[in-house]
Amino acid sequence: MKETRLQLAAAALNQTPMDWDNNLQNIKDAITEAITNKTDILLLPELCITGYGCEDMFLSPWLSEVAFEKLLQIKEWCENITVAVGLPVFLDRKVYNTACVIKNKEIIGFTAKQFLANDGLHYEPRWFTPWPANEVQQFEMIGQTYAIGDIVYEERGVKYAFEICEDAWRPNRPAERHMPKGVQLILNPSASHFALSKTDVRHRLVVDASKKYQCAYMYANLLGNEAGRVIYDGEVLIAQNGKLIRRNELLCFKNVDLECAEVCFSDSPKIEEVIEYLPPIDENKELIAALSLALFDYMRKSRSRGFVLSLSGGADSSLCAVAVAEMVRRGIHSLGLLGFVAKLQMFSLRDAAYIEDLPAEEAQRELVSRLLTCAYQGTVNSSDDTYTSAKELADSIGAKFYNWTIDDEVAGYTSKIEAALARPLTWEQDDITLQNIQARVRAPGIWMLANINNALLMATSNRSEASVGYATMDGDTAGSISPIAGIDKAFIRQFLVWMQQELGYVGLQYVNNLQPTAELRPAKEAQTDEKDLMPYPVLNQIERLAFHDRYSPKEVFDILNEQQIAAPEQLQNWITKFYSLWSRNQWKRERYAPAFHLDDYNVDPRSWLRFPILSGGFKEELTKLNQM
Repeated sequence: MKETRLQLAAAALNQTPMDWDNNLQNIKDAITEAITNKTDILLLPELCITGYGCEDMFLSPWLSEVAFEKLLQIKEWCENITVAVGLPVFLDRKVYNTACVIKNKEIIGFTAKQFLANDGLHYEPRWFTPWPANEVQQFEMIGQTYAIGDIVYEERGVKYAFEICEDAWRPNRPAERHMPKGVQLILNPSASHFALSKTDVRHRLVVDASKKYQCAYMYANLLGNEAGRVIYDGEVLIAQNGKLIRRNELLCFKNVDLECAEVCFSDSPKIEEVIEYLPPIDENKELIAALSLALFDYMRKSRSRGFVLSLSGGADSSLCAVAVAEMVRRGIHSLGLLGFVAKLQMFSLRDAAYIEDLPAEEAQRELVSRLLTCAYQGTVNSSDDTYTSAKELADSIGAKFYNWTIDDEVAGYTSKIEAALARPLTWEQDDITLQNIQARVRAPGIWMLANINNALLMATSNRSEASVGYATMDGDTAGSISPIAGIDKAFIRQFLVWMQQELGYVGLQYVNNLQPTAELRPAKEAQTDEKDLMPYPVLNQIERLAFHDRYSPKEVFDILNEQQIAAPEQLQNWITKFYSLWSRNQWKRERYAPAFHLDDYNVDPRSWLRFPILSGGFKEELTKLNQM
């Protein structure tokens, strides 16, 4: 074929389910920027008109009708450019996940997704119907007839077609059928959720496909915390014949992040610019970037005015505090000080001007002080070490810090129950009760601060605690968001050291020298989390083998025993404790505040792992294990 050069562009968009004004403005801005760059084809992410996370609203016919009305508005912005934009289409009582191609203000057709994601946090078959391969139909909408299905399009002699997100992850992917039809360019609009190191897999998927099929491949993902739990990294990739041409910076704070490249199409295309991709991924850098953006989007999209935190001086609450400080630092770096302040939509013009006039470091601390309020709520069982850890950390990042004790409230509740039962409560007989009341009494005061500030209360439980229910419901789980419930405790401990050393959060030196403890028993007990449970690395290995890898209790034992994790009897005890606590505490996981999906799996029943609240508790399986 003769040589043809096309200016290709793909844009990551920070969309919100059914936020029509925001979503259309981002789409319009992307189209305007693409036109400015003389783009021939612009690719936008999957379902970007409605947002990907509409869930059961996709089953409401009116949603698709509104999306189509918005599509007709978008069509008029597409002068002298071809744009691929995602929306649901409702036909014959079925909903299809489609990418619509608009060329110079004319709708050319709709490509419908063929493979639906149905694993982990995905439930696409609940809402959408898969489209059969190689089939094209006609449908009528508002007096016009349109083509829908497995369509091959053409731009200046270059044939192109689609793989929509999950389509590309299947062995019999549409690309296998596109190539014999002469397709030279594949477009992939996606809503591919963030998980640690997933970008490495995604990069190989795109680049390897461009090599295998000897084509150009363009990929556009959603960006940000779209609907509450799921984060999108906003990845944009353009590759050709096994070489990466464009890749953007992931997890930025922008509404629109566009990349463009001129791509040569011919029998022997000239690839003049190649980007070196150098794994491995630094998961610490990935995690703080994702956590910062997730908090920022959750705060502004929920129309909240910052965060409130019960800062215990321990690892989990310390991570939550630093995550807010890093959210501010990264937001300013990504958007500039005024851009960040404006996007918060919570400051008056006078306040914005005051912050702008401050030196850079002072401006950052001022913003942290306005966005994060912390309180240390001590008891007679609290140590000077944890108070110092909490106070020094709050001071070092600029957060507001309060300090009070809750002994009077604990004594009040305890005396009421002692009077009702006509006996004293003792640690020998009432250990859990006396621990839990301390955690629960901390909730009302901190909730009051959250209400007064119109802020989000941060719950601080981590994934390891969630797995075994090592948390007090309505105590340390109290909150409107649980940002680290998807991260295991072993990762958190090394992560805090990394943030101290690599990001310069010197206030973490105190918590990094402490052994994790709930500090709910008298000090003479020397309570620690791992003494109550088991070593966190062992807990995390059992959890992963059991629920990510789907092994039985006996298989988990065999794998860990072969690794000589511990003596066989000790290992049996730990595995028995884990499964027993897991089964008993599903009701707690059902009640956790919304958590972010950050790893390749989590234990949140809404975003990865469903388990019955009532079950046999692995009784037979554990009995056999302990009879070995």
